Amino acid sequence: MEPLLIYPDPPPALLVQTLDLGGYAWKAVGNAAIATADEPADGWAGAIIAADTDPEGALSLCRTLRKRDAVLEPLLMLVTGAQLGELGEREDLFDDFCLTPFHPQELEARLRHLMWRAGRGSAPELVEYGDLALNLETYQAALSDKPLDLTYMEYELLKFFATHPAKVFTREQLLSRVWGYEYYGGARTVDVHVRRLRAKLGEEHANLIQTVRSVGYRFGQTRSL
Repeated sequence: MEPLLIYPDPPPALLVQTLDLGGYAWKAVGNAAIATADEPADGWAGAIIAADTDPEGALSLCRTLRKRDAVLEPLLMLVTGAQLGELGEREDLFDDFCLTPFHPQELEARLRHLMWRAGRGSAPELVEYGDLALNLETYQAALSDKPLDLTYMEYELLKFFATHPAKVFTREQLLSRVWGYEYYGGARTVDVHVRRLRAKLGEEHANLIQTVRSVGYRFGQTRSL
């Protein structure tokens, strides 16, 4: 795949780290003239424009990229919370935005979605249950399109629950099938992770993980008898 166009030059350190860890090719540019001069023969794969440090320069570049004959897409903008009020009048200049400072998992999830929507990536393998979505390729989770900040084992436990809805599992079964061995912390480890998951799911969705008294846990709605 051709490289992503990144603005400004030099780009934010966290953006560089996120793209490098994600395996993306990219090239930073300082203005529209350089973006045109350095454009690969097959065009840019997309663009990430950081508008937090130089808003006018960023918007000027977006206008140039969007008004040319071959419109550049997808285009993801990085903005501050203070800039949100201005985005409504400029929706034609970008495909999506991400608040900065950003969480790397959120930025990569948005970028992957944009690339797939533009036909430049394969559809991600997802596990979905209601408003919950788990990306099996990137180990990312989202609830009502909002990324969840999960540890690796929290993600693994939630994935196991979501792929076995309505079934009841004892703590020992969960420990064996999710952790995969006789974990030192014992069954109490499951209770700790369930409590943390419920907190991260929020009050509205915490009951997705139900306690079955004297047995263990069940995920989702109960099946009809």
